Amino acid sequence: MEPVIGIDLGTTNSVVATVRGNRVEVIPDPQGYRLHPSVVAFVPNGDILVGHAARARRHVDPANTIYSAKRLIGQSIKNPIVQLTLGTLPYRVEEGPNEQALVVVRGRQYTLPEISAYVLMHLKQCAERHLGSTVTKAVITVPANFTDAQRQATKHAGELAGLKVLRILNEPTAAALAYGFGKALDARLAIYDLGGGTFDVTVLSIRDKIFEVLATGGDSFLGGDDFDRTLVERLAAQLLEQSRIDLRAHLDGWAKLVMGAEQIKCQLSRDEAVAGTIHDLAQGVSGQGVSLDFEITRSEFEAMIAPYVERSLLACDEVLIASGQSPQALTELILVGGSTRTPLVRRRIAEHFRRDPQTRINPDETVAYGAALQGAALTAGASNPAEFYSLLLDVVPRALGIAIAGGYAEAIVEKNTPIPVERQRTFVTSHDNQTLVVIQVCQGESRKFTENAPLGTLTLEGIPARARGEAEIEVVFTVDTDGILHVRARDVKTGLATQARMQVVGAPEKRSGEVPSVNAPAVPRA
Repeated sequence: MEPVIGIDLGTTNSVVATVRGNRVEVIPDPQGYRLHPSVVAFVPNGDILVGHAARARRHVDPANTIYSAKRLIGQSIKNPIVQLTLGTLPYRVEEGPNEQALVVVRGRQYTLPEISAYVLMHLKQCAERHLGSTVTKAVITVPANFTDAQRQATKHAGELAGLKVLRILNEPTAAALAYGFGKALDARLAIYDLGGGTFDVTVLSIRDKIFEVLATGGDSFLGGDDFDRTLVERLAAQLLEQSRIDLRAHLDGWAKLVMGAEQIKCQLSRDEAVAGTIHDLAQGVSGQGVSLDFEITRSEFEAMIAPYVERSLLACDEVLIASGQSPQALTELILVGGSTRTPLVRRRIAEHFRRDPQTRINPDETVAYGAALQGAALTAGASNPAEFYSLLLDVVPRALGIAIAGGYAEAIVEKNTPIPVERQRTFVTSHDNQTLVVIQVCQGESRKFTENAPLGTLTLEGIPARARGEAEIEVVFTVDTDGILHVRARDVKTGLATQARMQVVGAPEKRSGEVPSVNAPAVPRA
């Protein structure tokens, strides 16, 4: 059987796994590391580094070392939260076609799918080295709360990396599959998934080999990066007070401060206080290096990040209500994502759900583990159809709606509707000889269109010229098992297909010969 890999493409780190000999193997890089930093560095000699080698260059060459790309992929650069994020990144980002963010490195623009493709190529190469064979197929996970554009962009990144993406799988669903696979369970789980840049919470039921999502929710801009930012702002303010140096004007020093904050955060998960010195952040008036002495207690850090943790708990309440489950009705509470190691997170989750979370599974690797199992299930075929079989019943994370008169939105697909799903709507022309209809599409639950996230514009073209109201166009909206929207249309009177073009805000444009960066001789290295 041809190998297939499961990939957890993370904000901070990524993990790749596969099934071999009826066992799941998490695949290391050549140095033996199982966590692969989601970092891409473009070095002066033209080489491209990925993983740990790239991460080591974050404070050496911050303008040409790209990290946290997952927070930007598939997002409109005009999104206020994206603009806030851009203010903390040391590398240059510009607006490209369709409002997508473009990273500018050494005089060249890269799309976010191209950047992510380098990470995926690195994981693919690690798997091929580990397995001793070519790998062309993968299951890639995304946050359950990812939008249509983010899913499209992630799938596109996989294709650029030379992978046939068998499925885009929601991360909490993958974690549940890892937890429940091979067990004859009748259980209801809550998956609390807090990673580096995104947060999901999902309630699902498991009955033997059937995994049914009851409700899902979350926040695509909530994670460990926010914890880091609070520490960075605290440290930068301290340096400004002590040395009258605003580190935002010193790119290398700011990058060093960010990496220092990440280390402080991790150490505060183990110790009650951290003290030390971050050296050579900037040059003083005398030309000597300026360093920062610091001491931060866990209680101080917890006070800084508490608003983010409480924000995640609000999402938990919404999902519990939507699922019809109470905390007491749950069989298990599972924590996923490296940020769940933060003591405050674990403590508040236990208090909120009134139970201790499951801590036996590895929060960093379980998503890739589940993705590998799903990959095996999709490719097992007739050779061993029952061994890896599982039925995943996922849902739409956000309502899909269209703009109607008065500034309101009409829901086409309700939130938490099982997928795949298909809905139909019929549109009529509003004036004589109209051959074009433009419809604004959104994702969200508000009745007011502007309070939802804009998805894009649906254009119906080639409509027969008829009197007002006589041209009827039936539009079919389909959300597939990857959570990606597809649209088709036909003329009701003739039954002939009508051109339906969906322009999704922030989604990548697939241009011919688009990716010399991925297909060029200089390929990513470990």
